[in-house]
Amino acid sequence: MRKVEIIEKLEITGISSTGKAVGRKDDLVIFVNQGAPGDVIDVKIVGKEKKFLIGSPVFFHEKSPDRTAPFCEHFGVCGGCKWQHLNYPAQLKFKAEHVRENLKKISKMELPEAEPIMGSAETDHYRNKLEYTFSNKRWLTQEEIQTDGLINKNALGFHIPRMFDKILDINQCHLQPNPSNEIRLALKNFADTEGFTFYDIKKQQGLLRNLIIRTTTTEETMVIVQFGEADEEKIKKVMQFLAEQFQQLTSLLYLVNLKKNETIYDQNILTYAGNDFIIEKMGDLRFKIGPKSFFQTNPKQAYELYKKIDAFADLKGNELVFDLYSGTGTIANFLAKNSRKVIGIESVPEAVEDAHFNSKLNQIDNTEFYAGDMKDMLSGSFIKVHGRPDLVITDPPRMGMHQNVIKALNQLKPDRIIYVSCNPATQARDMELMKDHYEVIKTQPVDMFPHTQHIENIVLLKSK
Repeated sequence: MRKVEIIEKLEITGISSTGKAVGRKDDLVIFVNQGAPGDVIDVKIVGKEKKFLIGSPVFFHEKSPDRTAPFCEHFGVCGGCKWQHLNYPAQLKFKAEHVRENLKKISKMELPEAEPIMGSAETDHYRNKLEYTFSNKRWLTQEEIQTDGLINKNALGFHIPRMFDKILDINQCHLQPNPSNEIRLALKNFADTEGFTFYDIKKQQGLLRNLIIRTTTTEETMVIVQFGEADEEKIKKVMQFLAEQFQQLTSLLYLVNLKKNETIYDQNILTYAGNDFIIEKMGDLRFKIGPKSFFQTNPKQAYELYKKIDAFADLKGNELVFDLYSGTGTIANFLAKNSRKVIGIESVPEAVEDAHFNSKLNQIDNTEFYAGDMKDMLSGSFIKVHGRPDLVITDPPRMGMHQNVIKALNQLKPDRIIYVSCNPATQARDMELMKDHYEVIKTQPVDMFPHTQHIENIVLLKSK
């Protein structure tokens, strides 16, 4: 039997950018799951890397004043909401510190004092989209493993961290408002009763593969069921059950996916009942959300984010604005009322179609949207046709902007750039490549994701 290594009375002194608590013993750095700065704990070592150890608490000598009781029964096993044990003011404090630290260390730019972090008014049931996985390899507790009797190994829930083939069966998730939980539980129970197969990710077979539920603040709901087998009779049974059981659904969609990954962007999605979209509302604007659309997952806080972007933009009405990574045109349409023209560029063609639809839906006629790879679109010929922008809004994915996009912005040199990011580390990396051409005027952290380490950040850059 392997000897269990315990580090006694470890003082937790900080939280890393990955969300784990940090302590030090002699020259060792120990990352601790579910720790909080101010804890003094005995830690069991559960993993070793070259430069650090990973541990879990086994005994508390002192508990941090920032601690609070987790509200979810799945906390500690599920990969989401890893900061439930921290009270919300502490979460905001740590997030603001991480933003400041990343910008200071990585961007190497002079920084003004940051605006106070904007917390989310809702800290549970705030998400408008959740994606669940069907699996015949449910995560089992130690008690279940030791049970001799037959147990149901089917699951509909979330991936266990670092275990691609193990799914935690979710009883109640506190991230999305109903009917999200009701739909998931009813569908799982129906599938079990009917004896339908849940997906086996290793064997790449099974009828039921994935479930996506999207909701809006206007109480519209979209359900997308992904099947791993083209069994028309069973598919019809599943979809008919959902349509009859949840007659309030706005959009009921499905697809058959026979490839190895679950991404739906290259798949043909079919409408079983209702519309192939739902409508969200922000202020006076309405937005169409399709099954492949990107839309901020915390819609009420997204509205506050966009209002802050609008304030940073300080548009006078005669500016040409480029909106890079424009998605379904939320920011572009939000800024259009105070601009001469807004041009959005987005790589996903379906999102561009939604952006055009959203402009028409809101009777906005001074926006244009183009589909293409960002690093190829910002060319001299594109600028020759459309003009040099006064303001650029860029809201890239977590990996940040391609170097060619940064190079194009440095050459184009718009008067101002508003950089919106869900990853301050890559945001700061990109800013470092712009430091010879731009200075930082304002920074604003915005918490879109309570109970996680993730944080959105807005930076206003001005041409030197």
